[in-house]
Amino acid sequence: MAEHPHAALIRRGYEAFSRGDMDTLRGMMTADCTQHVPGNHPLSGDFKGVDAVLDYYRTLATETNGTLRVDLRRLFIDGRGHVMSVHQLTAERAGKKLDLAGGIVFRIVGEKITDLDECMEDVSAADEFWA
Repeated sequence: MAEHPHAALIRRGYEAFSRGDMDTLRGMMTADCTQHVPGNHPLSGDFKGVDAVLDYYRTLATETNGTLRVDLRRLFIDGRGHVMSVHQLTAERAGKKLDLAGGIVFRIVGEKITDLDECMEDVSAADEFWA
């Protein structure tokens, strides 16, 4: 069975993120997309606009000295513009290690990502890591 186009879009996004391919990611998002990051740490909050979202991704790479990895595990679709991903995130920073299950709920309009809501298995572990 062929993969749903929305699932394929998100899978390509994870692949581009893993390669650090910001040009591909830019082309997959609307100019006014927003990424919502949970927690209470310096990188939590709302990143509004594709430039802010991509800067957030660059900051993740910089802050972890390139050690951040996201292993996509599952994608779920509703056929109405929503995709939910499940992934395992690992990273090292300032002598700390993070190994955390998480996911993102994506909203897709016109075959582009408009909204990304991050969810984490343990928000307090992320807070401690990024503090």
